[in-house]
Amino acid sequence: MASIGTPLLWTLFTVFVLIALAIDFIALNRQGSHAVSMREATIWSLIWVAVSFLFVGWMWWYLGGTGADPVSRNLANAKALEFITGYLVEKALAVDNIFVFLMIFTYFAVPAPFQKRALMIGILSALVLRAVMILVGAWLIVRFHWLMYVFGVFLVFTGFKMWRAAGQEPDLGNNPALRWINKRFKISAEYDGEKFFTWANGIKMATPLLVVIVLIGIVDVVFAVDSIPAIFAITTDPFIVLTSNVFAILGLRAMYFLLAGVHERFHLLSYGLAVILVFIGAKMLLIDIYKIPVAWSLGFTVSALAAAMALSLKIPAKQGQARSAFPFRPKREDKSGTKE
Repeated sequence: MASIGTPLLWTLFTVFVLIALAIDFIALNRQGSHAVSMREATIWSLIWVAVSFLFVGWMWWYLGGTGADPVSRNLANAKALEFITGYLVEKALAVDNIFVFLMIFTYFAVPAPFQKRALMIGILSALVLRAVMILVGAWLIVRFHWLMYVFGVFLVFTGFKMWRAAGQEPDLGNNPALRWINKRFKISAEYDGEKFFTWANGIKMATPLLVVIVLIGIVDVVFAVDSIPAIFAITTDPFIVLTSNVFAILGLRAMYFLLAGVHERFHLLSYGLAVILVFIGAKMLLIDIYKIPVAWSLGFTVSALAAAMALSLKIPAKQGQARSAFPFRPKREDKSGTKE
């Protein structure tokens, strides 16, 4: 499979990501546990977007985007466009992740100060798992070209399924992963700071925070099954697939806090994402008949998202049903100091 990923590019990309994560971890530790404000979420979201475009700008320059050689310049332009399109598609599909994360935090009554670290750990594990899935997927596509058609059918099916499920409240209580955890592990009824394990009546138990982190990792892997085939429809270059995925996920935590407070205003986004998945699936199915230009994919993705957001602001959302009670919901103190 043709790729621009030289040993130097892979090394610089890895160093770039490690430095970005180190800075994020240092900031997280200095700030400690605290509720993330809209201002902080906006700043960090802009920082991660800037970091992503700084990387693609450097990659464009490295490939000869400013040179006199037309071949190198065309290659640089094509790869930069592939990265931006893949990044935007992954970022858009991550919106669904965010809504599910919000549901998990609400269901488990996760205190606001603990949410930031829980997302950080969950996203780090997701980065490793996605990297493995992408490299394996790239190898499979090289060996078995017909898998592109399988991915295409899967994306079209997923898009229609997402359209039908849009607006419906997910039932986390019947989630197979949560049922499996409840049957096999003892879970405490209360949080113990940011600890993953605690002692209750002489018995070591997992805290609800550990369950939340495990579910975040599982949710991201499930969504990756949709999003990774989607980016292979844009480019089959493993370097572009992995880098655009990683940079989209790195900013997921900040984007969560940015959208968590306004998610109800964009209640039609799932319909827009469903349309994007069907489009990308169709692009995969047509790959040997007609290759839809990457610029068209970028334009369609932006248009679908913009339309969904505009219609969300214009059409009022339907009143949803109340969420189910969490069986291990931590007790809270009322103003008098007694527990509920």
